[in-house]
Amino acid sequence: MGLGSQAIDPPEDVFRPWLDCWGLVSDGEGFTTRFGSHLLAVTRNGEAAMLKIAGHEEEARGAAAMEWWGGDGAATVLARQGAALLLERVIGSRSLSAMARSGADQEATTVLCRTAAKLHAPRVGARPPSLVPLDVWFRALEPAASRFGGILHRSADAARMLLATAAEPVVLHGDIHHENVLDGGARGWLAIDPKGLLGERGFDYANILCNPDIETAGAPARLRAGVAIIAREAGLEPSRILNWALAYAGLSASWTLGDGEDASPALEIAEIAARELQA
Repeated sequence: MGLGSQAIDPPEDVFRPWLDCWGLVSDGEGFTTRFGSHLLAVTRNGEAAMLKIAGHEEEARGAAAMEWWGGDGAATVLARQGAALLLERVIGSRSLSAMARSGADQEATTVLCRTAAKLHAPRVGARPPSLVPLDVWFRALEPAASRFGGILHRSADAARMLLATAAEPVVLHGDIHHENVLDGGARGWLAIDPKGLLGERGFDYANILCNPDIETAGAPARLRAGVAIIAREAGLEPSRILNWALAYAGLSASWTLGDGEDASPALEIAEIAARELQA
């Protein structure tokens, strides 16, 4: 499920050391994500860029994955030091969320699949050592299933099966959805804000089926249509895609329930995936 940002204007001194270090010029108002990372649109030598100061280990880990991808399927890392990351600013006008909500949902799903495939492609060099394996990423699901019950038991069963039979691991984005793949113009569609995970590539397609919102994701036959596109684009078995959707939606619900918030959208997707598996 997608994560939003808060309209908070960080203190100027958060950015100042990096503006000076990298010769950047502020090009807008800064804001802060829910993870406490600070972002500011900037220019460097007249070129648009985005300065990000990670406020959480997860965000810093994602920066390492971005650098490893080398601008192939993801925004290019222009500089990275400590918690600071300078990225090319992706400013195309097209929006996958808008496409999905206005009759081009299947086209948007195809774009997301092809972006994921670029990120999963083999690369030269060692993977970032900070990547989190999927079995660690899923560790909240079993306790949540024991505590809250319901469809989470099915999600936990699916996760256990998938992790035990996982294919060769790849570097995963971990949060591919309609707001994390942006229009890069001539550069094509580019991913941002990865989690930096390691595991079977099928995992990265699950969140596509949960977005851009529950009205779209929960529409009749939408999940079935999305699974068909993913199966075609990624060469994955439909039943395995559905199991990843069931497991991922349950994990998302586990986090939300743990925070004391409304998990009904994720639980609804888990229920739909479970019904599809039984069909």
